Amino acid sequence: MAKSQIWFGFVLLALLLVSVIADDVVVLTDDSFEKEVGKDKGALVEFYAPWCGHCKKLAPEYEKLGASFKKAKSVLIAKVDCDEHKSVCSKFGVSGYPTIQWFPKGSLEPVKYEGARNAEALAEYVNKEGGTNVKLAAVPQNVVVLTPDNFDEIVLDQNKDVLVEFYAPWCGHCKSLAPTYEKVATVFKQEEGVVIANLDADAHKSLGEKFGVSGFPTLKFFPKDNKAGQDYDGGRDLDDFVTFINEKSGTSRDSKGQLTSKAGIVESLDTLVKELVAASEDEKKAVLSRIEEEANNLKGSTARYGKLYSKLAKNYIEKGSGYASKEVERLGRVLGKSISPVKADEFTLKKNILNTFVASS
Repeated sequence: MAKSQIWFGFVLLALLLVSVIADDVVVLTDDSFEKEVGKDKGALVEFYAPWCGHCKKLAPEYEKLGASFKKAKSVLIAKVDCDEHKSVCSKFGVSGYPTIQWFPKGSLEPVKYEGARNAEALAEYVNKEGGTNVKLAAVPQNVVVLTPDNFDEIVLDQNKDVLVEFYAPWCGHCKSLAPTYEKVATVFKQEEGVVIANLDADAHKSLGEKFGVSGFPTLKFFPKDNKAGQDYDGGRDLDDFVTFINEKSGTSRDSKGQLTSKAGIVESLDTLVKELVAASEDEKKAVLSRIEEEANNLKGSTARYGKLYSKLAKNYIEKGSGYASKEVERLGRVLGKSISPVKADEFTLKKNILNTFVASS
């Protein structure tokens, strides 16, 4: 029991660390600020508030800056949520948002940044103050850009669930939504049946008018079975979008794009797996035949899960009752390493289904 608790503690700590460092901009707190700033790197720090409109507008530019300087050894790009960490913000005289300050290497005496709030101007400033020569990185885009030429091909594809943002380049709310919307696209980029897209409805007014767009941003969902489209009226945080897509498309992703423990699970096949585990040796082949029959009847995205259930059921019979628990342990070790997203999905699905075998033993 003690070992399992210690192991769980390590896993939980690792997950927490991943959540803190997942973004290219380093997230600072009251406790961590002086551990990171004023040391062996120059630091550009944005003091912001989550509700601040100007902060939301700056967010995609600042993320781009963070991505560009991520590998710079002598410079830190960071931010502090002043709603959550009032003490450190007060200490450095922050009274409005966003406030951007430069902390020279080895110093906690900041210089306020007064320049333009775009990635280009910020990069020029950091290069000058930090003695670096970093070029702005081209940030990968997972949002599919729609035009009149490709709209019908992508949005009206009856094999795809498509979320479309109709936006205007000058729209402040659209700019605020942009970094979150890109994260949504990143979460679902491995899902062949899901597309996260946008359309400049200012440049392509006829398409916006066709779907009743009268304000920006307007979000519409085009599921496989309703290509007339339906309004998206949910929240605009990452978790809101992820929950919506999971419910509508039958996917099982978390906000980091990883498959959840429910991914790949088919209730009817789970029931048969429980029967297989409980069956005598003479009965197992008959139950396997029922699993294969049920798997062959599955359609759409669940069809591939059925094939996996059949394969694992065969392995369970051939390799014995200890196979499932040993394989779950092995897959857990593999998933703890740095592997490609495609492999991570493959192994997670397998592990999820095998857990039913283990739980039924």
